[in-house]
Amino acid sequence: MPCPSCSDPAAGRVVAVRGAVLDVTFGTAALPAIETALRIEWDRPAPLIAEVQSHLDATTVRAIAMQDTAGLARGVAVRATGEPITVPVGDAVLGRLLDVMGTVRDRGMALPEGTPRWPIHRSAPPLAAQTASRTVFETGIKVLDLLCPLARGGKAAMFGGAGVGKTVLVMELIHAMVQRYQGISVFAGVGERSREGHELLTDMRESGVLARTVLMFGQMNEPPGARWRVGLSALTVAEYFRDARHQDVLLLMDNVFRFVQAGSEVSGLLGRLPSRVGYQPTLATEVAALQERIASVAGAAITAIEAVYVPADDFTDPAVTAISAHLDSSLVLSRGMAAEGMYPAIDPLASSSILLDPTVVGAAHYAIAERVREAIARYRELQDVIALLGVEELGAEDRRIVARARRLQRFLTQPFQVTEAFTGHAGRSVKLADTLAGCRAILDGEADGWAESSLFLIGDLAEARSSEQARAGT
Repeated sequence: MPCPSCSDPAAGRVVAVRGAVLDVTFGTAALPAIETALRIEWDRPAPLIAEVQSHLDATTVRAIAMQDTAGLARGVAVRATGEPITVPVGDAVLGRLLDVMGTVRDRGMALPEGTPRWPIHRSAPPLAAQTASRTVFETGIKVLDLLCPLARGGKAAMFGGAGVGKTVLVMELIHAMVQRYQGISVFAGVGERSREGHELLTDMRESGVLARTVLMFGQMNEPPGARWRVGLSALTVAEYFRDARHQDVLLLMDNVFRFVQAGSEVSGLLGRLPSRVGYQPTLATEVAALQERIASVAGAAITAIEAVYVPADDFTDPAVTAISAHLDSSLVLSRGMAAEGMYPAIDPLASSSILLDPTVVGAAHYAIAERVREAIARYRELQDVIALLGVEELGAEDRRIVARARRLQRFLTQPFQVTEAFTGHAGRSVKLADTLAGCRAILDGEADGWAESSLFLIGDLAEARSSEQARAGT
């Protein structure tokens, strides 16, 4: 069967459909380039968009569909666009919820005619044009600001298994950042549940920050191609504000592991042999293509905060190690701390940040952070002894360290604004100076006689002091 129009080099037809994978034949020797878009005009209101992934032979390409292919038949006409998938950018997308193709999904008005569109496949800024940032983002979350400071223009990720609080922490950081930070925010929901997307949209509308935010979702029930590319779509919007408008951008991604997972699905559908632990052989390349575009240039920066699911709590998983290689700050969420109700369940010993350096945060901050880590590390070393023999069998110095470490752990818990409706505790935001003062006072023994409960789920130390005074008065 000949192609629809052999005289048109951009015209082709579908010859095979296997779920999200399409084979398309063209009647010319010049096949569409890899990572360019195909437009399929079928019997639905909107065209189906697919992305070329490989050349099977001299006349046939294999592509991944970005939308559901149910009802697509062989023989349907296809047109090669000659360019990558593009998404709308600029002021028109602020306050809107979009899908991987940039289509409006918030039931609002269509985007204005003439809204600029940028391709989702773009190169990272040249190394010579990138600038290193030593500016710290103050979040108001005690354990982050103290032990894992976030960098303006850097990349931070929260690693944890299921149910330890990654999404809650991302949402709290959104609340914290938009109050302190006057730039643009872009949220990429990669494989998100519909409920999570609806809650985020509602929260942002109620808090009044939606006007400076762009939401892009590739939902869990969408084809793997949409989940695989939505991160690049969101990053393209962020790059527009950085490069064309010279504005700082906060990029939030939840969940990057689902980006890797979608890439693995695509790789399997394309017939590639799996690599380690069943992941795609292109894992490192795909992660690098996403992460290396998150960079600061002169006058503007993209700051990324990402959530990363850790399968079976295995931090040696290839996907986790591939992602962690690109980060400035790694926040490890502990299942043990979550089980004890220590929220946020950030492990103070396993988490790290390149900004926790005396030349960046100052000698006083660094010294307090090191003392906190030393106390908690010594407490963990002694936990087996305490479990077997009891704390009374420790020496006087070790008992003192254990008591202060337990109080430090409780002081570093904090009620969140996004969980206020569930916990009944009003959310707290704590200045870095108050966090440092509180930790210093606990380390110096000011709280040795206080009940541990006075330090649990509070803001600054003044709140604990008031609680202790009230308890002593009764």
